[in-house]
Amino acid sequence: MPKVEPFDRYTNRYEEWFDKHSFAYQCELQAVKELLPEAGMGIEIGVGTGRFAAPLGIEFGLEPSLKMGQIAVERGIHVVAGQAERLPFRTSEFDFAVMVTTICFLDNVESALREAYRVLKPDGSLLIGFVDSHSSLGEKYQKNKAKNSFYREATFYTAEQITSLLIRVGYRDLDFRQTIFQASEELRAVEPVKEGFGLGAFVVIRGNK
Repeated sequence: MPKVEPFDRYTNRYEEWFDKHSFAYQCELQAVKELLPEAGMGIEIGVGTGRFAAPLGIEFGLEPSLKMGQIAVERGIHVVAGQAERLPFRTSEFDFAVMVTTICFLDNVESALREAYRVLKPDGSLLIGFVDSHSSLGEKYQKNKAKNSFYREATFYTAEQITSLLIRVGYRDLDFRQTIFQASEELRAVEPVKEGFGLGAFVVIRGNK
């Protein structure tokens, strides 16, 4: 079952994070934007309140949390209720799909990646943004997740683990970006986005169908 209870209960707290950590948020946005296709019909799977889809110009979103989805609608996103492992869309419907900090909350990551693959058009792209569990921030989240309303039931992954799953499902031409090279609460400016992974806490991987 989707882990929606904390997102329905603490929606305001979720929204406040982006305002309180604006530099980290902008870093993440920029990293996703660097690998985002310039055109085409896209969807964010796990759109939340639309904090990424709206500024990135992504029209459609899938979200299991009713309260989060309502805010995304207010931000101009066409939101459909559903789960990443069983997408309610036709085969080959989208040019690209995006998941940002969604992977860690899924019940079955491989099933979700296969569903994303199914709804992508030939040569379509999937972008996954996540906190690398091998980074200092990822280690901090894992150590303190029992105290965190959102991450209590989360499972964090390394870039290598996500890469392996993407290849297993059939994605090709993988490309990587990373950012946030110090503790997010210590950021005093937007940090650069670099290629690869292994140094930054936030990693984006793009794979093509």
